[in-house]
Amino acid sequence: MASLSTISDIDLAKQVTALSRELATLRKAIAKRGGAYYEDGRDAASDYYSSLAERIGDTLPAIRRQGRVIEKTARDHPAKAAVVGLVVVGLAASLLLSRR
Repeated sequence: MASLSTISDIDLAKQVTALSRELATLRKAIAKRGGAYYEDGRDAASDYYSSLAERIGDTLPAIRRQGRVIEKTARDHPAKAAVVGLVVVGLAASLLLSRR
């Protein structure tokens, strides 16, 4: 190993300059790859969204009918609806607390 007294400031400056160039090249390469990954992810998300929109669009009338049935039942039996609501909130709370 070379002693510190034999290393000159010029050698260090050359090494720093070379490392800076390599770092700039690596940053450019990473930026290009990151942009490609971003576009691929955006395209995939768009495809998933359009697929989901088609599926939901086909089942939306059935979902609306079920919503009306649930709403009518809740109006006819408000005490039972409140109990079911509290049970759902309790389950959600227990799931959230159990994950910690």
